[in-house]
Amino acid sequence: MKNTTSLLSVITLIIFSLNGFGQETIWFNSNWQPTTESQGKYYRPYPKKIDQGYWIVDYYMNGQVQMEGYSSILTPGKEEFEGLVLYYHENGTPFHKANYKNGQLHGIRKVYYETGELKEQGRYVEGKRSGIWKTFYKNGKIKEKGKYKDNEKSGIWKTFHKNTKQ
Repeated sequence: MKNTTSLLSVITLIIFSLNGFGQETIWFNSNWQPTTESQGKYYRPYPKKIDQGYWIVDYYMNGQVQMEGYSSILTPGKEEFEGLVLYYHENGTPFHKANYKNGQLHGIRKVYYETGELKEQGRYVEGKRSGIWKTFYKNGKIKEKGKYKDNEKSGIWKTFHKNTKQ
Protein backbone atom coordinates (compact mmCIF):
# COMPACT_ATOMS: atom_id res chain seq x y z
CA MET A 1 0.00 0.00 0.00
CA LYS A 2 2.86 2.37 0.87
CA ASN A 3 4.46 1.86 -2.57
CA THR A 4 1.11 2.53 -4.32
CA THR A 5 0.65 5.83 -2.45
CA SER A 6 4.23 6.85 -3.19
CA LEU A 7 3.84 5.95 -6.89
CA LEU A 8 0.58 7.91 -7.05
CA SER A 9 2.33 10.96 -5.54
CA VAL A 10 5.11 10.76 -8.15
CA ILE A 11 2.61 10.42 -11.02
CA THR A 12 0.60 13.40 -9.72
CA LEU A 13 3.77 15.50 -9.48
CA ILE A 14 4.75 14.57 -13.06
CA ILE A 15 1.28 15.46 -14.37
CA PHE A 16 1.35 18.87 -12.66
CA SER A 17 4.86 19.50 -13.97
CA LEU A 18 3.92 18.59 -17.55
CA ASN A 19 0.67 20.52 -17.41
CA GLY A 20 2.55 23.80 -16.89
CA PHE A 21 5.28 22.93 -19.40
CA GLY A 22 7.80 24.43 -17.02
CA GLN A 23 5.79 27.62 -16.51
CA GLU A 24 5.13 28.84 -13.00
CA THR A 25 1.92 28.89 -11.08
CA ILE A 26 0.95 32.34 -9.82
CA TRP A 27 -0.43 32.57 -6.29
CA PHE A 28 -2.80 35.39 -5.23
CA ASN A 29 -3.83 36.68 -1.80
CA SER A 30 -7.43 37.67 -0.92
CA ASN A 31 -6.88 41.07 -2.64
CA TRP A 32 -5.72 39.37 -5.86
CA GLN A 33 -2.15 40.55 -5.37
CA PRO A 34 0.64 38.09 -6.27
CA THR A 35 2.00 36.33 -3.19
CA THR A 36 3.65 33.11 -2.07
CA GLU A 37 1.94 29.73 -2.08
CA SER A 38 1.79 29.68 1.73
CA GLN A 39 -0.05 33.05 1.74
CA GLY A 40 -2.22 32.22 -1.27
CA LYS A 41 -5.99 32.16 -1.38
CA TYR A 42 -6.18 31.54 -5.17
CA TYR A 43 -3.81 30.29 -7.83
CA ARG A 44 -3.41 30.37 -11.59
CA PRO A 45 -1.49 27.73 -13.53
CA TYR A 46 0.14 28.98 -16.71
CA PRO A 47 -2.81 29.62 -19.12
CA LYS A 48 -3.34 27.75 -22.37
CA LYS A 49 -2.52 29.79 -25.49
CA ILE A 50 -5.48 30.03 -27.88
CA ASP A 51 -5.29 32.10 -31.08
CA GLN A 52 -4.13 35.60 -30.07
CA GLY A 53 -4.93 35.15 -26.38
CA TYR A 54 -5.10 32.83 -23.41
CA TRP A 55 -7.69 30.62 -21.72
CA ILE A 56 -7.25 31.68 -18.10
CA VAL A 57 -8.48 29.46 -15.27
CA ASP A 58 -8.03 30.53 -11.65
CA TYR A 59 -8.56 28.15 -8.73
CA TYR A 60 -9.36 28.28 -5.03
CA MET A 61 -6.73 26.64 -2.84
CA ASN A 62 -9.01 23.59 -2.52
CA GLY A 63 -8.64 22.98 -6.28
CA GLN A 64 -12.14 24.21 -7.21
CA VAL A 65 -12.31 26.50 -10.28
CA GLN A 66 -12.81 30.14 -9.25
CA MET A 67 -12.94 31.76 -12.71
CA GLU A 68 -12.45 30.87 -16.36
CA GLY A 69 -12.40 32.96 -19.48
CA TYR A 70 -10.51 34.12 -22.57
CA SER A 71 -8.21 37.14 -22.39
CA SER A 72 -5.95 38.74 -24.97
CA ILE A 73 -3.61 39.87 -22.17
CA LEU A 74 -1.88 37.47 -19.81
CA THR A 75 -0.67 39.92 -17.13
CA PRO A 76 -2.57 39.41 -13.83
CA GLY A 77 -4.78 42.40 -13.06
CA LYS A 78 -4.58 43.70 -16.64
CA GLU A 79 -6.56 40.97 -18.39
CA GLU A 80 -8.82 42.03 -21.27
CA PHE A 81 -11.55 39.44 -21.37
CA GLU A 82 -13.60 38.65 -24.44
CA GLY A 83 -16.85 36.69 -24.50
CA LEU A 84 -18.40 34.80 -21.59
CA VAL A 85 -16.42 34.69 -18.35
CA LEU A 86 -17.62 32.38 -15.60
CA TYR A 87 -16.96 32.82 -11.89
CA TYR A 88 -17.73 30.23 -9.23
CA HIS A 89 -18.31 30.12 -5.49
CA GLU A 90 -15.83 28.02 -3.54
CA ASN A 91 -18.42 25.23 -3.33
CA GLY A 92 -18.47 24.98 -7.16
CA THR A 93 -21.85 26.63 -7.83
CA PRO A 94 -21.89 29.53 -10.32
CA PHE A 95 -21.19 32.93 -8.76
CA HIS A 96 -21.52 35.16 -11.77
CA LYS A 97 -21.67 34.92 -15.53
CA ALA A 98 -20.60 37.97 -17.47
CA ASN A 99 -20.05 38.85 -21.11
CA TYR A 100 -17.12 41.00 -22.16
CA LYS A 101 -16.22 42.89 -25.32
CA ASN A 102 -12.80 44.52 -25.74
CA GLY A 103 -12.09 43.98 -22.04
CA GLN A 104 -15.28 45.70 -20.84
CA LEU A 105 -18.48 44.23 -19.49
CA HIS A 106 -20.87 44.16 -22.43
CA GLY A 107 -24.10 42.17 -22.48
CA ILE A 108 -26.02 40.24 -19.86
CA ARG A 109 -24.49 39.68 -16.43
CA LYS A 110 -26.03 37.31 -13.89
CA VAL A 111 -25.05 36.92 -10.23
CA TYR A 112 -26.03 33.88 -8.15
CA TYR A 113 -26.39 33.07 -4.46
CA GLU A 114 -23.98 30.45 -3.14
CA THR A 115 -26.91 28.02 -3.09
CA GLY A 116 -27.44 28.49 -6.86
CA GLU A 117 -30.48 30.79 -7.07
CA LEU A 118 -30.36 33.88 -9.30
CA LYS A 119 -29.54 36.98 -7.23
CA GLU A 120 -29.14 39.77 -9.83
CA GLN A 121 -29.52 40.22 -13.57
CA GLY A 122 -28.81 43.16 -15.83
CA ARG A 123 -27.12 44.38 -18.98
CA TYR A 124 -23.90 46.27 -19.57
CA VAL A 125 -23.07 48.39 -22.61
CA GLU A 126 -19.37 49.21 -22.96
CA GLY A 127 -18.72 48.71 -19.25
CA LYS A 128 -21.74 50.66 -18.00
CA ARG A 129 -24.99 49.37 -16.53
CA SER A 130 -27.78 49.99 -18.98
CA GLY A 131 -31.44 49.02 -19.24
CA ILE A 132 -33.58 46.97 -16.86
CA TRP A 133 -31.94 45.49 -13.77
CA LYS A 134 -33.49 43.11 -11.29
CA THR A 135 -32.40 41.70 -7.96
CA PHE A 136 -34.06 38.59 -6.54
CA TYR A 137 -34.78 36.96 -3.21
CA LYS A 138 -33.57 33.38 -2.81
CA ASN A 139 -37.17 32.21 -3.37
CA GLY A 140 -36.99 33.60 -6.93
CA LYS A 141 -39.28 36.57 -6.36
CA ILE A 142 -38.16 40.01 -7.49
CA LYS A 143 -36.65 42.11 -4.69
CA GLU A 144 -35.93 45.28 -6.70
CA LYS A 145 -36.46 46.36 -10.29
CA GLY A 146 -35.53 49.46 -12.25
CA LYS A 147 -33.51 50.95 -15.09
CA TYR A 148 -29.96 52.13 -15.48
CA LYS A 149 -28.79 54.68 -18.02
CA ASP A 150 -25.05 55.32 -18.38
CA ASN A 151 -24.35 53.50 -15.12
CA GLU A 152 -26.81 55.64 -13.12
CA LYS A 153 -30.18 54.60 -11.72
CA SER A 154 -32.87 56.19 -13.85
CA GLY A 155 -36.60 56.65 -13.41
CA ILE A 156 -38.75 54.77 -10.92
CA TRP A 157 -37.30 51.85 -9.00
CA LYS A 158 -39.63 49.39 -7.31
CA THR A 159 -38.86 47.34 -4.21
CA PHE A 160 -40.95 44.29 -3.39
CA HIS A 161 -41.42 42.42 -0.12
CA LYS A 162 -40.44 38.78 -0.10
CA ASN A 163 -44.05 37.60 0.33
CA THR A 164 -45.73 40.06 -2.05
CA LYS A 165 -47.42 38.71 -5.20
CA GLN A 166 -45.78 40.13 -8.30
